[in-house]
Amino acid sequence: MQKIFELTSRPHASLFFQNHDRHDVRLGELASYRAEDYEGSDVVIVGCPASDGTTSAPDAIREHFYKLSNFGISGSIFDLGNIAANDRASANECLREVSGQVLRDGKRLITLGDGGIALPNGAAMSETFGRDRWLAINVDARLDILEKSEQTNETAFRDLLNADLLLPIYLYEIAFQSQLVSPIHYRHLVDLQAKLISLEMLRSREAADTELRETIRLEFINHSRTMNVFFCFDMQAVRASEAPGVTQPSPFGLRAGEFLRLVEFAAGLVNTKVITFAEVNTESDQNGQTAKLVAVAMHRICCAKL
Repeated sequence: MQKIFELTSRPHASLFFQNHDRHDVRLGELASYRAEDYEGSDVVIVGCPASDGTTSAPDAIREHFYKLSNFGISGSIFDLGNIAANDRASANECLREVSGQVLRDGKRLITLGDGGIALPNGAAMSETFGRDRWLAINVDARLDILEKSEQTNETAFRDLLNADLLLPIYLYEIAFQSQLVSPIHYRHLVDLQAKLISLEMLRSREAADTELRETIRLEFINHSRTMNVFFCFDMQAVRASEAPGVTQPSPFGLRAGEFLRLVEFAAGLVNTKVITFAEVNTESDQNGQTAKLVAVAMHRICCAKL
């Protein structure tokens, strides 16, 4: 356990909001970052900031999260802080190791980042549970199977597939937008028998999570309830009017309410092990709107009864 504290830097105490009112307790007064409290925690938070010197998205999200109330939350929250690395390759390796340890310790993990964090989280899932015992669910406007020399969130799932860490039949691409997706990439995933549910398909249902719920339910029926689940929420899946602080904002996308319903669905699955929020860009985040939305999503996760 000591290694995960060596690979991370403790979150600053100022991020943990103190309301000093026993009738209105805030999460900053309940969550802990002291090493002695890790063992008894239920949900663990870790951040992986960009290595280019920009403002830390994980800390911006924390600032809003720890101001929220404890309404509906009974589990214990532990904040590991941020991955301590000076470049993306080192950060990925550290996050992979930290995530693996948290999973082996039987805790639910929330990871926060500017981008590029799906790959190490997915690798940790595969190494911890085995390639054929986990599902990857990518909620994003794009498919994230680009071929680039630099590892980013846009290459994450191709990298996982190419490294044989993820079976394509266990990959779900959710809420992608057809105008942003290469037909060649789409056909490639179809040929691999990945599950693809576009934004248009979600909108054709009464609730945004209906199709996802049904397909995962069938997957669990076919492959037993021992499957472990990893959700990656790329904030570029949400329309810019409600999540402006992303790398490539778009006027189209999930509404905030649809996004939160998907998060609540993810949190409600007992086998969900990791939930990642990626591609938050604080430089373009008007009034912290995107960070606030992620903070609310984290609150929903912490409210889930496990």
